[in-house]
Amino acid sequence: MKDIEQIYRNDFGISFYWKEGNEIISDKVQLLFKQMGFYFSVQELNEFHDLIEDCVTDHNNYDTRGVKRAFDKFLLKTPYVAIDLEISPMELNSIKDLVDGSLFRLNLNEYIYGSGMN
Repeated sequence: MKDIEQIYRNDFGISFYWKEGNEIISDKVQLLFKQMGFYFSVQELNEFHDLIEDCVTDHNNYDTRGVKRAFDKFLLKTPYVAIDLEISPMELNSIKDLVDGSLFRLNLNEYIYGSGMN
């Protein structure tokens, strides 16, 4: 896959920049998981992160007689108001890891190659 620059990957999905020739197109991040693709700006990726955190909080508050049920499905909002995703708790954890890992790598690269350079 010469046409991408991988940012982060887990067993559930991958995030990357598209490349045009040898140049990385870094204004948007492609996020692929569960046979879906989202092409987010960093701001939209941060918004998605916040929506995931809200969903995790809501899910942690939801239980049935003290026992969380792994087979329950619920909606995860996206930065695109017309699109919500039906996901399981396991998928939520995998998406959370993918977005958290992607943002960590983006922030680390920004620090190393941007504001952290002497």
